[in-house]
Amino acid sequence: MEKIIFTGPMGAGKTTAIASISEIPPISTEVRCSDEALARKETTTVAMDYGYFNLDDGIRIHLYGTPGQERFNYMWNILSAGGIGLILLIDNANTSPLDDMIFYLDAFHEFIEATGVVIGVTRMDMNRQLLLDDYRNKLLERGQIFPVFEVDARQSNDVKILVHALLAILQD
Repeated sequence: MEKIIFTGPMGAGKTTAIASISEIPPISTEVRCSDEALARKETTTVAMDYGYFNLDDGIRIHLYGTPGQERFNYMWNILSAGGIGLILLIDNANTSPLDDMIFYLDAFHEFIEATGVVIGVTRMDMNRQLLLDDYRNKLLERGQIFPVFEVDARQSNDVKILVHALLAILQD
């Protein structure tokens, strides 16, 4: 089974990204926020999101989205088991998106080392203080080189670019 994991902070667009390319209505465990997260959005994923789509050659890609809140991090390893790679979505409109990127890269470092990662930066239209080069430079400071793209999680073509980029680096 070809399984790709979507992760990142709450509100980065994981649920939306999976919904934009899934060939089935995605399974989602969204619930109403009941804490400080309510100020950012009304619902949050508490277990996972799931969908799938088929590549042109007929290979089915299963898409699993992790909860973004750290208090649900026990699901991260469960969902990552058997995964072939990671798509990390970062919300550029967050207060510290570079810190968010580093946090998730560190949290998933073993999985990334065994597979691969591509990074999609969402909501660039809402905050232009940081550009893609800022993300790439932060990675270079850490001695890391990963593909970084500007994406709109609502646009299926943007999300498919992330998936195809991940598949391409996994073939190297």
